[in-house]
Amino acid sequence: MADDIPLATRTLSPSLQRRSRAPMLLLGAGAVLVAAALSALLFPKPIARLVTPPPLKGLDARLSSDGRLLGHFPYAEASDADLISIGPGVLMNPEAAEALNRMRRAADADGIDLRVLSAFRSIALQKQIFFDVKSQRNQSARERAQVSAPPGFSEHSTGFAVDLGDGRQPQTNLSTSFDQTEAFRWLQQHANRFHFALSFPDGNKQGVSYEPWHWRFEGSADALKTFDAAQRFER
Repeated sequence: MADDIPLATRTLSPSLQRRSRAPMLLLGAGAVLVAAALSALLFPKPIARLVTPPPLKGLDARLSSDGRLLGHFPYAEASDADLISIGPGVLMNPEAAEALNRMRRAADADGIDLRVLSAFRSIALQKQIFFDVKSQRNQSARERAQVSAPPGFSEHSTGFAVDLGDGRQPQTNLSTSFDQTEAFRWLQQHANRFHFALSFPDGNKQGVSYEPWHWRFEGSADALKTFDAAQRFER
């Protein structure tokens, strides 16, 4: 949504600190029933509600058995040493930043003005974005999670994700209408060459709202490892 998060809030982080088989009992006609009972005791089927972690503080929701919270996978926060500046208050993983710079130069050569709207966001900033806007809009956690990840579950915290816009059509920033811009069409045709992939395409299996502006870098072993669960889930 275009008004989802003010641009300054999205880009400036408030802080960078931070078996053995059961024996068969031969009891005549009751043997089968006894064996079945023992099998159920020794080899019970997994029950999701027993392995699902408890609710997270502040959210009326539980982690799913695959580790997701309201559709989002968990991500660790990148350390200061794993980030470099790509603009005032905007940080990113060095390998991702280098690929992004090459992609922007290529886009510029084709007459496309790719703008960086947001990159790394700390978990503290994500907490503010999630809960403050949730409160302002009187949203449920599930409603809020469709457009913004809960803290600890945002790709932005990895330093590999970036929100992009079209410098010639700023009114489409952070809006699904971005997919009608020349910048988005260029990304569809060329982003994979620079190892960037659309994180939440329309109709994605995670159930996250369509975000044509949100792209993640998958051009290093660390990045592939970071997003492995999300990639396998989408297959």
